[in-house]
Amino acid sequence: MAHKFSPHLNHTSLLENPNLISHSNRHLPLQFLAPSLFKNNATIHSTNQSIASSKHRRFGFLTARVAQNHEFTDQFEEKDKISECFEEEIEVKELIEQSIWIQMKEIVLFTGPAIGLWLCGPLMSLIDTAVVGQGSSIELAALGPATVFCDYLSYLFMFLSIATSNMVATALAKQDREEVQHNISVLLFIGLTCGLVMLLFTRLFGATTLAAFTGPKNVHLVPAADTYLQIRGLAWPCLLVGSVAQSASLGMKDSWGPLKALVAASIINGIGDIILCRYYNYGIAGAAWATLASQVVAAYMMSQTLIEKGYNAFAFSIPSGKEFLSILSLSAPVFVTFTLKVAFYSLLIYFATSMSTHKMAAHQVILQIYNLCTICGEPLSQTAQSFMPEFMYGVNRSLAKARSLLRSLLTIGAVLGLLFGTVGTFVPWLFPYMFTPDQMVIQEMHRILIPYFLALVVTPATVSLEGTLLAGRDLRFLSLSMTGCFCLNALVLLILSSKFGLQGCWFALAGFQWARFSMALLRLLSPNGVLYSEDISQNELQNLKTA
Repeated sequence: MAHKFSPHLNHTSLLENPNLISHSNRHLPLQFLAPSLFKNNATIHSTNQSIASSKHRRFGFLTARVAQNHEFTDQFEEKDKISECFEEEIEVKELIEQSIWIQMKEIVLFTGPAIGLWLCGPLMSLIDTAVVGQGSSIELAALGPATVFCDYLSYLFMFLSIATSNMVATALAKQDREEVQHNISVLLFIGLTCGLVMLLFTRLFGATTLAAFTGPKNVHLVPAADTYLQIRGLAWPCLLVGSVAQSASLGMKDSWGPLKALVAASIINGIGDIILCRYYNYGIAGAAWATLASQVVAAYMMSQTLIEKGYNAFAFSIPSGKEFLSILSLSAPVFVTFTLKVAFYSLLIYFATSMSTHKMAAHQVILQIYNLCTICGEPLSQTAQSFMPEFMYGVNRSLAKARSLLRSLLTIGAVLGLLFGTVGTFVPWLFPYMFTPDQMVIQEMHRILIPYFLALVVTPATVSLEGTLLAGRDLRFLSLSMTGCFCLNALVLLILSSKFGLQGCWFALAGFQWARFSMALLRLLSPNGVLYSEDISQNELQNLKTA
């Protein structure tokens, strides 16, 4: 019974499992198969179709569920990304707020020594004046036009210093040491060439220029002044080469190296003046030789500072035509800007000297205090030129950090402006007898304290804004705005000086300073300004056209 064939069993098993047709029973002949199987063949196919359709519906449902799950997953991922972006923005804001204090600390550490750099020049002139004045009043009077000739001409070459610090800082921001070395070599060659030209100009036209400057009434001062000028003129090549080396160090955010060089130069100048003028009685010629020696030593020490940083300070390269145009596009607008600034101050002195003796004396006292206070704010401009290119042109370019740095500079500028404005105003107000015992002069001094304070309080912030424009190479706007300020305020100076005298002159100076501040601030806050515009090549093309 166990081996008896049962068609019913096979039929049932085949119906329940159709795969047995092809797997378990495919080796059996057809007569061994149940006849009912063939009769129910259509049923088998319909069953298979229903199974397939049910599978299709099941797989379609699963596919829809998987797609929905993917959509939910994408939504959750987008929400996670958005939350991460918000968290990153909050972290960036916190880092920016923290970095403001770090930036302010760096600015103070850089600005402190830089103030010494600006004070060394007036200090050396003061030493010359004090020592020469002990010997001869004629030589002391001759020292005036001679030092003005040297100092004002050297100030006109400030464009070379600004071009050096700007180009070096920009190349360092790109982390390209070869470009830094090449820029230094090219600018050293230009500095040496300008120095040789000025040496030749001094030898040929020095006496003629002094005679025209002093006028026919003071022609007796020309020989002594020319003696001082010809000796100091020998230092022109060293002076401008040293200026390039100093500016290169400042572009590398190093203000201590140049400060050490200028402190050593000031000491040499002081000792040389005392020895040559007091003990050997060389007079004004001794003061000139002492200044010459100090400038040569300063240039050598600044070159050694560059060598210690791994750069060759004695390599000179002739610029190509393209490089010359690039330097010209950077230097020409700066030259125009500084020339107009000097011209406005010269006009101010011209109108003041046309007034009474007491007003002239009061103007001289206040102007000297004003110059001393503004010098202490000038390093903020150099700070902007040294620190800003890293955020504007560097590998890790970040205009947000540049704007944060500007806020730090403006904060420090406002503090320095209030500090120097308050101290600089209280000194002539409460202690006028330090400068003169004349009551009429003191009264004139007190009358101009308000416009003097207004002009002084905004100056540090103004130079920080203009330094940022120089760092961003927005020189076309800077030169055009300075031209507009000069023309407008020169007219205001003419009107106010004729109606209100010395007080009107100082109100015109206050207007000049506030106009510079307002125009520079509006430019930097503009969407087309260097702190918001992503197009860094636009200013270069405009500067080339302006030059």
